[in-house]
Amino acid sequence: MPAPYRTVPGRHHPLGATITSEGVNFSLFSRNATAVELLLFERFDQATPTQVVYLDTRHNRTHGYWHVGVQGIGAGMLYGYRVHGPWAPEHGHRFNANKLLIDPYARGIVHGQYAAHADARGSQDHVATAMKGLVIDPGTFDWEGVEAPRIDPRDRVIYEMHVRGFTRHDSSGVEYPGTFAGLIEKIPYLVELGITTVELLPVFQFYEHSDFTDPTTGKELVNYWGYDPIGFFAPHRGYYIENWERMRHLTGFRELVRELHRAGIEVVLDVVFNHTAEGDEDGPTLSFRGIENSVYYLSEPGDDGKLANYSGVGNTVNCNHPVVRRMILDALRYWVEVMHVDGFRFDLAAILSRDENGEPMPNPPLPWEIEADPALLDTLLVAEAWDAGGLYQVGGFPGERWSEWNGKFRDDVRRFLGGEAGMTGTMAARMLGSPDLYEGHGRESHQCVNFVTCHDGFTLNDLVSYERKHNDANGEGGRDGISYEHARNYGIEGPTDEPRIEAARTRQIKNFLALLMLAQGTPMLLGGDEFRRTQRGNNNAYCQDNDTSWFDWTLLQQHAEIHRFVRGMIAFRADHPGLRRGKYLLGVEAPQRADPPGYTRVRWHGVRPDAPDWGEHARVLSYTLTRSPDDDALHVIINAWEEPLRFELPAPEVDRSWYRAIDTARPSPEDWLEPTAQVKLAGPSLVVEPGSVVVLVER
Repeated sequence: MPAPYRTVPGRHHPLGATITSEGVNFSLFSRNATAVELLLFERFDQATPTQVVYLDTRHNRTHGYWHVGVQGIGAGMLYGYRVHGPWAPEHGHRFNANKLLIDPYARGIVHGQYAAHADARGSQDHVATAMKGLVIDPGTFDWEGVEAPRIDPRDRVIYEMHVRGFTRHDSSGVEYPGTFAGLIEKIPYLVELGITTVELLPVFQFYEHSDFTDPTTGKELVNYWGYDPIGFFAPHRGYYIENWERMRHLTGFRELVRELHRAGIEVVLDVVFNHTAEGDEDGPTLSFRGIENSVYYLSEPGDDGKLANYSGVGNTVNCNHPVVRRMILDALRYWVEVMHVDGFRFDLAAILSRDENGEPMPNPPLPWEIEADPALLDTLLVAEAWDAGGLYQVGGFPGERWSEWNGKFRDDVRRFLGGEAGMTGTMAARMLGSPDLYEGHGRESHQCVNFVTCHDGFTLNDLVSYERKHNDANGEGGRDGISYEHARNYGIEGPTDEPRIEAARTRQIKNFLALLMLAQGTPMLLGGDEFRRTQRGNNNAYCQDNDTSWFDWTLLQQHAEIHRFVRGMIAFRADHPGLRRGKYLLGVEAPQRADPPGYTRVRWHGVRPDAPDWGEHARVLSYTLTRSPDDDALHVIINAWEEPLRFELPAPEVDRSWYRAIDTARPSPEDWLEPTAQVKLAGPSLVVEPGSVVVLVER
């Protein structure tokens, strides 16, 4: 019986499955393969392929690239590869022609049963159940003339969120819960909140299988967060409402981007290029391992049979190999040019600076190439500047244009507000955008991304409700997750109706939120913290695809006071340019010529004006941001002491007075006041309650 589709040798570039005028060109890199087969399918669950195309080493191979053109097919065709080669782990080779492998450049992936991939060396034929690549036509989507918003970096407020968790709970009230479409339905909420940028936890196709079960229910747990990628170019199938045939247009994800842009909101993706879902040397063979293991992964020095593990999950991508660098850059360009995203946050980004022996490079090529690539010049680049191998680069991540997650802000704010003494000098630096970390490297303050909580760790509610992690449901015997979070429960571990404890928790939540929005730099809010989302003390809910992780929207009404305060603080930040300067602030004593006329300066105080206490036992910080042509002066008082303190105020300018705008010790609506409702102070001093933040505006 003749093959249904005619083939031609094809071209080795571009990689992946590319639609041409005659059909589709397929190209795959595998330098050490001895033979390659392309399998074509018309349905994802076919037990046998429609056609097997054998790639000839003479006519279908150029250098290390295997290629073929298949005529008469187009978008919607499914495919995978069988790659023949040596099984020689001691030399880094793990070829197994029994495995149907996903193209690393697949723009779409349709999955079957994950477990069928698990026997790395086995002879089981799993074609009917394997994940398969989907040929995509990227040119068929209508953007309706909507362009990306141009957010000034100084104005950016990031909202970190999970696509599925945001709307999966029944209380979300959306038509398509847990999907890209469901998130679209909630865009008005994000607009009302006032954020400028959503940072989506991984949306690359990821491997949902988990090796753990919930000991309380016996149910298999899943990879919920998405930090186990298997396709760097493909949106996650589980977030679509379209069937697999319609996915060829990438409609679901691109509709989300278009509608967020229409609302004036940027889209930033949390991307994982440091490891893949294939795990350690005993993990499943899904793609990279069976195609060219020795190129895609780092091995332990001196032992090519064992994968290096700087990611903490079994393998480490060989990011600075030329072929892998090309793949990462191609993926980033694709998400910007075809999918129209606005930026990326790089998970465990320190791995991007490791060489092929796992050693940190003084000038690693990949971070520099990313920031200098013409297609990426207008994108936000954020590094999580550490990895699980102990490399910590906060303040010194390679490159110039990169922003960084400031983990020190998180830790130091928690320590200071928790009452730890001797932190005032450190807190002063954190409130100025951490010039001690970044200014010496030529970075500007907005490149410092401040956060108090993120997906990894306690939520803000849990930070003030639990003193130890409660991760038993993860099935790892409590060994997972951060062991110490600088957390306090104020007397009871977990939820309580005790008014005194609830009042203390509410006040501390407001303190964290206030300092996050008052600090120079770019604030990042963990989604759900604005209405006290809880994970019931689980500080590593990566495998909890249930109401532990899902947003319970009934909390929005229950904690309306916190929600109002967050909206108010975001609005206050937007109203005051002095809180979001691009250059690090100088003290009032600095020469006038050092700044443009009237540029904001900082004036430090303690309980008395111009008398800051940087001592070992100090627990208060007070400072003034001076008046500028575009903003009034602001006076910030932070009392982390356990008793009320009277603060003398600096004298206001002639014909001006201090007005109270924010006081976290007061109940709503007195905690944050609209500009027209701000209260004029009568005297030269002010009593500030213990564990509270006060902000005054000079008008």
